[in-house]
Amino acid sequence: MSAVPETGPQPDQRPALRRCVAGDPEEFASNYWGSRALLSPAAELAGGGGAPASEVSGFSDLFSLDAVDELLSRRGLRTPFLRIAKNGSVVGDNQFTGPGGVGAEIGDQVQDDKVAALFASGHTVVLQALHRTWPPLVDFATQLSSEAGHPVQINAYITPAESQGFSAHYDVHDVFVLQVAGEKHWTVHEPVHVDPLRNQPWTDHSKAVAEAASTEQPVVDAVLRPGDALYVPRGFLHSAKALGGVSAHLTVGLHTMTRYLLVQELAALAANVPDLRSALPLGFDPGDPHQLAPELEKVVALFAEHLQTATADDLTDRLRRRTWSGNRPAPLAPLAHAATIANLAVGDTLRLRPGLRHRLVPGDPVLLHLPDRTISFPANTAEAVTQACSGTPFAVGDLPGLSSEDQLVLTRRLLKEAVLVASPT
Repeated sequence: MSAVPETGPQPDQRPALRRCVAGDPEEFASNYWGSRALLSPAAELAGGGGAPASEVSGFSDLFSLDAVDELLSRRGLRTPFLRIAKNGSVVGDNQFTGPGGVGAEIGDQVQDDKVAALFASGHTVVLQALHRTWPPLVDFATQLSSEAGHPVQINAYITPAESQGFSAHYDVHDVFVLQVAGEKHWTVHEPVHVDPLRNQPWTDHSKAVAEAASTEQPVVDAVLRPGDALYVPRGFLHSAKALGGVSAHLTVGLHTMTRYLLVQELAALAANVPDLRSALPLGFDPGDPHQLAPELEKVVALFAEHLQTATADDLTDRLRRRTWSGNRPAPLAPLAHAATIANLAVGDTLRLRPGLRHRLVPGDPVLLHLPDRTISFPANTAEAVTQACSGTPFAVGDLPGLSSEDQLVLTRRLLKEAVLVASPT
């Protein structure tokens, strides 16, 4: 039997993506993804639950200035969950962190009074990894990552009036900018280094970046207001300046998987070729082109032969381990989940854990590939496991091909593996 493809959202079922880009998601995928910037006014975006963004006050259901204050004053944040910068220069952590106080043997907890003083003096506050610390954004990142197929991170930039946190630069991942509060003037230019990899930062091209930002015609020159969104592909130069009041925006970063990733994994698989593991000659000087040339010729031939025999099946296990863990699935409440396992009964409603990357391969045994492991089940459970992992809630007792007692055994196992969770009533 062939593998059952991982179920993904259909083009018209992408609620998180529709909050980031106006129009048809398929048109965005074909005409903008990775190649063109896109400005999406609030009136053209879908809001929470599919409503127009204007009906949920922009992105206020995801984040707000009140949320910023709560994170900075009441959540016990530590570095690196916070950065502070001004005019492109990042402030040292010791200027806004300190001891956690009695019972907290740490020295890098965010100090709200120090942050307040820096913000009042024109510094930009950057809250990092909000996809791990702020519940609405945890859920949003889980959903968007599932829809886009690429790992997602979320930062927030809070900038005082008439201030600029960072000068023109490019990112090594794609970003959606979601304007939460205030107004910010954005300028976006074409790349000076197309499709940069993660080890190719903008500082490697700082002179060309500065020249292009000051002389070239921008592809986007616009003011973002609450509810507006902007898509900036990796490599595109961008800078932003807050206007008449405090500005806050979310930067939703997609850590783009590239074709170069496949090249890296193909090279890693070459470790299985004995001749490519053999030693170079004794006394070999790698700095001598005359000595290097014949060895390079041998390696190229061996590697070319390796490439001709490599298959997708050879790469999938490695790529799963490397990429599926980029975003964690939806949070799991340990105590409530343990109670679900202990009290599981026929009739209880369960569902696949939202955001869990998986692939089911029917056979004998049935294999369920997860980000960090593969678990197996008897062949006679194939239909039941397929339905349980389909994403549609189900009642224990309603799965096909198994008795109620066997369904209890199967679903309890899937609960213990954190594949299934209790479905909300």
